[in-house]
Amino acid sequence: QQVCDRVGIYVQGSLIACGTLAELEAQIRTGQESLELLRKMKQEKEELLERRKELQTAAEEKEGLRTEQEQAKAQITEQKEQEEALMKVIHELKDEKGALMPILQKAQDIYGYLPIEVQKMISDETGIPMEKIYGVATFYSQFTLSPKGKYRISVCLGTACYVKGSGDIYNALMEKLGIVGGECTPDGKFSLDACRCVGACGLAPVMMINDEVYGRLTVDDLDDIFSL
Repeated sequence: QQVCDRVGIYVQGSLIACGTLAELEAQIRTGQESLELLRKMKQEKEELLERRKELQTAAEEKEGLRTEQEQAKAQITEQKEQEEALMKVIHELKDEKGALMPILQKAQDIYGYLPIEVQKMISDETGIPMEKIYGVATFYSQFTLSPKGKYRISVCLGTACYVKGSGDIYNALMEKLGIVGGECTPDGKFSLDACRCVGACGLAPVMMINDEVYGRLTVDDLDDIFSL
């Protein structure tokens, strides 16, 4: 619509601008410039956020690398200390009669288990053949060739316990922990083993966690025990 030299712009019946044609053109150009400025500001904000995200990721990766390096350094230090402790034990005991058993016991105290590498060190330092060391380590139940968890779970599968359901408890634990007997959970928290007797047949079925005995168990008791 036009009145004299002024023009009105209507949208759905509502007047949104009024002025001369030149004034309206100037307003339109200003609006377009404002929109362009807003688009640039939005793009700059997105780029800034993306850059901030990249910097944060880089910082996290750097921190993760530093943590890994520190963990590796600590592990190397621990391994060196363990080896030094084992060498000291071997040199103190190797000339005694029947030295192998106490050396293996001390070695397991130091490492927590008896991996092949430890057995080889004992063999090299004592002159005892590897097959004999391995035979002793696998014959006696007190020794283990795999690492144990912070919480060592042992389920009795002896006759008195087995007939009262310890097999079901053992299977339920394997499912719950996601490991099989003789293994340790990836976080090193739990390990699971079967044993033949813990000397508590009157409490059958029996399970031990470290040195604590749990008797007259059912599968339903496991959740309560693990929640403690």
